[in-house]
Amino acid sequence: MSDAFGLPQSLLVLGGTSEIALATARRLIARRARTVWLAGRPSAALETAAAELRVLGADVHTVPFDALDTDSHEADLGKVFAEGDVDLVLLAFGVLGDQANDEREPAAAVRVAQTNYTGAVSAGLICGRALQTQGHGSLVVLSSVAGERARRSDFIYGSSKAGLDAFAQGLGDALHGTGVHVMVVRPGFVRTTAIAGPAEEPLSTTPGEVATAVELGLRRRSETVWAPGILRVVMAVLRHAPRAVFRRLPI
Repeated sequence: MSDAFGLPQSLLVLGGTSEIALATARRLIARRARTVWLAGRPSAALETAAAELRVLGADVHTVPFDALDTDSHEADLGKVFAEGDVDLVLLAFGVLGDQANDEREPAAAVRVAQTNYTGAVSAGLICGRALQTQGHGSLVVLSSVAGERARRSDFIYGSSKAGLDAFAQGLGDALHGTGVHVMVVRPGFVRTTAIAGPAEEPLSTTPGEVATAVELGLRRRSETVWAPGILRVVMAVLRHAPRAVFRRLPI
């Protein structure tokens, strides 16, 4: 069960090598989380992530999970919930793709969409149902501000995140009153080791800062979290900008 501050003692991370997810796991372990399941494709990186979290004092397990292999989701995720209650599911997997290449290669674009949206729908419904059966728990879905309005520079990725965001909001409404809390997290550009970017890039953030926002959102039982918070205002303006104007913006 979550503690008196709404923070989990056990968590399942879908996307077990995600830098944002691991930063969040480290933060929650420091706040009392003791059991962690890292779900991802079997790899040295997944095992290394698990070992690093064990050093922090958590009981960490790995479980195979492939977003694209939706036929396996029921069995693989069911094994986790069969071991005991899960206080928090963090849905943190996804791919950026390569916009220029994906426009030329539709099959690559479909892979982005299937990973970011179809895989998330499958896993989200399965975990949501399991949390509902428990009668408690939180499902935190890492969306993106890219899903707020499609941009020329990343509309394939952005459209997949738009679908994910809408799905997560709807799932939250469906689970309202069941004891299950669904929270959508919308980060801006996140500077990670895999995605380099200038530190001065406007409204950029880091995995650690997103993790801080997730913790605060859990404490407040928020339904939507922006990271950084100012993006809520920025996107409210951009969302309503005339299309002819939006098309010319350097974003």
